[in-house]
Amino acid sequence: QVQLAESGGGSVQAGGSLRLSCAASGSAYCMGWFRQAPGKEREGVASINRSGQTTYVESVKGRFTISQDSAKNTLYLQMNSLKPEDTGMYYCAAGPLFWSGCARRRAGDYYAWGQGTQVTVSS
Repeated sequence: QVQLAESGGGSVQAGGSLRLSCAASGSAYCMGWFRQAPGKEREGVASINRSGQTTYVESVKGRFTISQDSAKNTLYLQMNSLKPEDTGMYYCAAGPLFWSGCARRRAGDYYAWGQGTQVTVSS
């Protein structure tokens, strides 16, 4: 099973940017970024498949970009124009072996998870 490790979280002011990275021990067809705020369910933020198809939750469209470097087995999430509501623990995960499942971004469909990296956005 693929091992995942996130990095790049931190504290920024609203309007700032952060770039999250996720180093994987191997490749996966589908990779995703999820986030979880205290007291809330884990939310699928973005996903990408091996072909580069991407999906985003509506609240981050136009602000976040998911990308991957297949040669390095590394997943990225570029987050711009950050808002306080983006605050949470961010996780990368390896997911379903078909695109429709990958695009749904349901946490229960993803089979491998990193330990998470904290993102805090202050107003």
